[in-house]
Amino acid sequence: MAVEHAWARETEEVLEALGVERGTGLSAAQARRRLRRYGRNRLRETRRRSAWLILLAQFKSLIIVLLGVAAVLSYAFGDWLEGTAIVAVICINAAIGFATEIEAVRSMEALRRMGRVTSRARRDGRLAEVPAESLVPGDVVLLEGGDLVPADIRLFEASRLQADESALTGESLPVGKAAAAIAADTPLAERGNMLFKGTSITRGSGEGVVVATGMDTELGRISSLVAEAEDETTPLEKRLDRLGRKLVWVTLALTAVIAGLGLAKGHDLLLTLETSIALAVAAIPEGLPIVATIALARGMRRMARRNTLINRLSSVETLGATSVVFTDKTGTLTENRMCASLLALARGEVALDPARGLLLDDRTVRPDDLPGLAQALRVAVLCNNASYDGPGEGPGEGPGEKGGADAQDGEDGDAGDGGGSRGTGDPLEVALLAAGALGGFTREGLAATLPEVREEAFDTETRMMATFHEQDDGCLVAVKGAPEAVLAACSRVVDGEGETPLSAQAREEWNGRVKRLAGQGLRVLALAHKTVADRSAPPYEDLALLGLVGLLDPPRAQVREAIEATRAAGVRVVMVTGDQILTAKNIAKAVGIAHDGVRTAEGRELKAPEDLSDEERERLLDVSVFARVSPKQKLDLIALHQAAGEVVAMTGDGVNDAPALKKADIGIAMGRRGTQVAREAADMVLKDDAFASIVEAVAQGRVIFDNIRKFVVYLISCNVSEIASVALASLAGLPLPLLPLQILFLNLVTDVFPALALGVGQGGPGIMRRPPRPQGEAIITRRHWLAIGGYGLFITVAVLGSLAAAIHGLGLHGREAVSISFLTLALAQLWHVFSMNAKGSGLLRNDITRNPYVWLALLLCLGLIAGAVFLPAAARVLGVVPPTGNGWLLVLGASLFPLAAGRIFKRMARM
Repeated sequence: MAVEHAWARETEEVLEALGVERGTGLSAAQARRRLRRYGRNRLRETRRRSAWLILLAQFKSLIIVLLGVAAVLSYAFGDWLEGTAIVAVICINAAIGFATEIEAVRSMEALRRMGRVTSRARRDGRLAEVPAESLVPGDVVLLEGGDLVPADIRLFEASRLQADESALTGESLPVGKAAAAIAADTPLAERGNMLFKGTSITRGSGEGVVVATGMDTELGRISSLVAEAEDETTPLEKRLDRLGRKLVWVTLALTAVIAGLGLAKGHDLLLTLETSIALAVAAIPEGLPIVATIALARGMRRMARRNTLINRLSSVETLGATSVVFTDKTGTLTENRMCASLLALARGEVALDPARGLLLDDRTVRPDDLPGLAQALRVAVLCNNASYDGPGEGPGEGPGEKGGADAQDGEDGDAGDGGGSRGTGDPLEVALLAAGALGGFTREGLAATLPEVREEAFDTETRMMATFHEQDDGCLVAVKGAPEAVLAACSRVVDGEGETPLSAQAREEWNGRVKRLAGQGLRVLALAHKTVADRSAPPYEDLALLGLVGLLDPPRAQVREAIEATRAAGVRVVMVTGDQILTAKNIAKAVGIAHDGVRTAEGRELKAPEDLSDEERERLLDVSVFARVSPKQKLDLIALHQAAGEVVAMTGDGVNDAPALKKADIGIAMGRRGTQVAREAADMVLKDDAFASIVEAVAQGRVIFDNIRKFVVYLISCNVSEIASVALASLAGLPLPLLPLQILFLNLVTDVFPALALGVGQGGPGIMRRPPRPQGEAIITRRHWLAIGGYGLFITVAVLGSLAAAIHGLGLHGREAVSISFLTLALAQLWHVFSMNAKGSGLLRNDITRNPYVWLALLLCLGLIAGAVFLPAAARVLGVVPPTGNGWLLVLGASLFPLAAGRIFKRMARM
């Protein structure tokens, strides 16, 4: 900032420090010099992932690296066909992952809204249209309703000026602005003499001097936090990395042991190397990267059809592990628009329901049914400068999508009311017009009989607004404003007896009602009127009180049901907002996050994580509502929960949410209301802004992880059987039951398609009725390794048993005997897919037998195996000889043994 603590200095002092005259502004020469000194008024663009980086990221998995090593070894020993097949696998996997992620990048680009922002600034004593990015500290800028704030500006003149700062601070209501200096330690959200880059003007006009541009603005500082926040490696990436490391060591150990034993026994060197390569190939689940990528890509596309964009494939699964969701309030849980919810009159409180109209004790009433109701609604419409076009189509579909902060730095936007009702002007006044419309009052209709002849604009001293309207017996004065100000100006109250004096006791009762409504998190306005002889009468004397209007930013539809569903799934929802505590608590109660005994905390209570005691840390981990929280404190809260072992998702739509979106394990931004900064920082974007979509995303994440676990167990148990078959045969002096190219055929063909079928399963009905997985839980737990060992043992027994039976029972040797063991293994691995059914499911009707892709995979694989046996060219490459009738019976019987043994084992182990 060119002037430190500009808000705490008088305007003359600020202008002097910047070397500028208020009436003339900067000269063209001064502007050029300062532009060279401070740089252009724009934020550093977030570094976007290029196509090359996305492509290279597909090769960073340890399993892919291991496959690359196996390919090099194959080429080194002259196995060109085998090496080429492995390279093909690597390329196919990379192509699938690249195509899916680049599609997400293009979808994100489609959300960008391009435009050019200009500002009115004084240059050389004249008003000029200056590109926003050319503004410099010292420029004198003029702003009015509808303008976007191009830089951080210290006001020296403000007329009824209000700004929408929700994208920056989280405050849902427009903030009134004035020019007077304030204390140096005033929080950002309360700096009433400052306008901030990325916000928008909702009403009034003002003039001020630019004190900070580009990365020196408050928006720029938050942008820096986004850049500093490190991208977190997702749990799936960590798990696959750990699995890859284990496979590396297993492969190296097995290869070394078998090679050493072979050489020690005096085996032929070439045969020993061939066996070692066969083991290395068998140890690597070549199909794992492809199946994992396709499973994630399918989940990603399934979510895209539900208006949810995912930036990284691995983020899909991470959603399923989410244990805590941090959610912003404004625009995420609420609609980011004001709505009049009740009208408190002397004789009762009338609920204002957009669907049902005016309700008293849950029954519909007309304006004339209750004393003061018609007059109150009339004043709400008359004392008003907004326009109202009727109810909107729902949150985010009207003109008020949060565009102010989006439009900073070269993007356009609309600073409207947030979408729920169509109108322009101050959101509070639009809400009052909507309330009047429920009673049949419109500005156009009233203007015909009560034309406005004078207005007393709202100002910060009186905290009231008045309009004078000509009528037969003089003028009707309509007044609205802060309850304490209006009550002080009232001497009478409208009740069932007409107008009665406002006694001290009645005044105290009304003050109590104000406190009660404010305690419910409502913004409260008072309405009053009087009749005077002419337009010259003072507006704020001897008023008759009509009632109080309670306004709120209403919860979004279906949010409560979505939060209940996340709680049923064992996922905590925590509200983190920059708004005040009372408003936050009441919205939290309305949507089901909080109840009366729930713990809350404000930003001033928070310390850096390293400064917290164990007791303070435990207390903060139990808090469900955080209010008045800064962007930096959001980062600290996420780090605190991550350190406690939680997988954290963060939802948000404003610029103030962006650093936390990037820091969280899963950042979830809103597509319609979300600012560009927030969308680029997030892992996931809800195109329809529906919080309820998160529940579906969590469910899909869990289904995907379960599917990944199933096909990993399937693939590795198949690989274990191959390793064990080759290793045991080698140690026992038997001929190799499988050749390296046969192993590769199994791993790339007959294993992959059943694994793919497992990877696209739909999941069980109870997926959202169980708690999330522990963060550190591996893809393969001890229980799963036990299952892998058991399944692998049964298949190995079948393979070696069929080989021995072929040699000693059928008198087969060489390729004929190896063909029996190869086909036994191929079919046993196919039938093995039926052992992957969910725990507790039926023997014949379960998630596997109901999966049509499983049956399709089996038919396809049987066809490929038949081709490998009966097509001469394929049989010659693979070294396969078609068995005789007895050979086929041996193959079929031996291949079914592991399935039957596995079923018994699974039931006994309760797996």
